[in-house]
Amino acid sequence: MNDWTEIQIEIPVSQVEQASAIAQMVVPYGIYIEDYSDLMEQAPKIAHIDLIDEDLMAKNREVAVIHIYISPEENPAEALSFLRERLDGENIPHALRTDAIKEEDWAFGWKKYYHPVRIGEHIVVCPSWESCSLQEGDVMLRLDPGLAFGTGTHETTRLCLQMLEKFVKPGMEVLDVGCGSGILSICGVLLGAKHAVGVDIDPTAVKVAQENAEMNRVQEKTTYLCGDLTDKVSGRYQVVCANIVADVVIRLIPDVGKFLEENGIVLVSGIIDTRREEVVEALASHGYQVIDSREEKGWCAMAATATATATRR
Repeated sequence: MNDWTEIQIEIPVSQVEQASAIAQMVVPYGIYIEDYSDLMEQAPKIAHIDLIDEDLMAKNREVAVIHIYISPEENPAEALSFLRERLDGENIPHALRTDAIKEEDWAFGWKKYYHPVRIGEHIVVCPSWESCSLQEGDVMLRLDPGLAFGTGTHETTRLCLQMLEKFVKPGMEVLDVGCGSGILSICGVLLGAKHAVGVDIDPTAVKVAQENAEMNRVQEKTTYLCGDLTDKVSGRYQVVCANIVADVVIRLIPDVGKFLEENGIVLVSGIIDTRREEVVEALASHGYQVIDSREEKGWCAMAATATATATRR
C-alpha cells in the first residue's frame, strides 16, 4: 500500500481554533490536535503528578500542533500551498512539517467518527455508507469526507446551511463563492433553488463539488467554475453566499453588487467573532444591512440585504 502524507502545523495555542478551521478546509475528516496548554491543570485530575511521563511534562505549552493526512492520490504540495496562503491571510504564525504514514494506519479509521448530522430544522447531511431516517420535510444531502472543505461538521458550514434553509426559496438562483465541497450550492438546489453556481480557486475543490453534485443527482442544476472569487462569474443571483475567511470576505464585498439581484441576500460565514465588526463595517460601507447574525463557538455568520445603491455598483 502507498504511504499517506502527514502534515504537522505548529501554531500558537491562542490561535488553535482559527488554524484548525483552516486545516479542516483541506481534510475535514482527518485532523487531530496536540494542545498541552492546560496540562498542569488537567494532569492531577487523571494521574498522580509523579507518574506522568517526563517527555509529556516537557512539552511546549505555548504551541499546539495540528496533524492532517493527505491520501496517496492527492498532491501534498497543493495542501501545503493552501495552508500557507490561508494561515498567512489570517496572520497566524506557523511552521509546517511533513512525514509519511502507512495507509493501513489511517485510510479507513476516520469512518467510525463520521455519521449523519442534522443541521437547522430539515437538513440532514449523510455519508454514502450510512442509512438515514428522515422526517417529513427533511432534505438529505449525501456527502463523503474529501480534500475539499465542507461536510457540515464545522461551525462555519453549519451556520451557513442554517441561513440557506431560512432564505432560499423555490426558483431562486444561488451563487457560492469559495464553494469547497459544493455543500452550499448543492443544498441550495435541494432546498428548491432553480440553479446554483459554485466557484473555487482550487481545481480539486471544483472536481469534488462536481462529483458531489452527481452523488446528489443535481448535476443538471449546478455549475462549477475554477477562478479567484468572482472573476469567472456572470449573471445575477437572489442569494450569494461565501463561507471563507474574514479577509477574503472583505475583499469580495465590493464586487458582490455586480451579481446580486435587487433585494437579494448576501450570506457570509467563516468569520471569527473578533473580526465580526470589520465585516459588518465593510458590508455597510458598500450599501448592505445585516438582517440576521448567528454565532457558534467563536464563529459567526451573517445575512445582509443589498440596497439599490449596492446593486448598481
